[in-house]
Amino acid sequence: MAEEVNRAHQPWWNGARGEWLVVAQVVLMGVVFFGPRTLGGQPAWAFPFPRACPIVGGVLMVVGAILLVAGIVRLGRALTPWPYPKDGAGLVQTGAYALVRHPMYSGGLMLGLGWALYVQGWLTLGYVAALLVLLDVKSRREEEWLSAKFSEYGSYQRRVRKLIPFVY
Repeated sequence: MAEEVNRAHQPWWNGARGEWLVVAQVVLMGVVFFGPRTLGGQPAWAFPFPRACPIVGGVLMVVGAILLVAGIVRLGRALTPWPYPKDGAGLVQTGAYALVRHPMYSGGLMLGLGWALYVQGWLTLGYVAALLVLLDVKSRREEEWLSAKFSEYGSYQRRVRKLIPFVY
């Protein structure tokens, strides 16, 4: 408990609650949506189904947004911008959290992948892959904290996938 109080009162730039992971995530999400889609002079997309990409991308963005919002709503007052769990919060295992352990991360990834397909940008697809790596690292750190705080987290991990429903 003393460690939690100490961690909560440290300046954000120390990164005691995962602040730098959040900064990296925000920057990378910005690059996904606003960064260059291709290298200068290169074709935008060479995909076998260019007409299907915007449709599939649009569907992924809608599903991703629903998953992200469902995760936010289900957390309620336990929501925090940091991966370090909020003091007094309980372990949420229902709603979107019964589908995947990190629905906000999953939703963000679906949004990014949907956007990459919608705009048909190879670089955008690469940014989404980098975001997947970052969110995997961030979720591992978060899960260390959650495991230390909640004794039932191990059984939850065994039942529910981490980032990609039914897959990973």
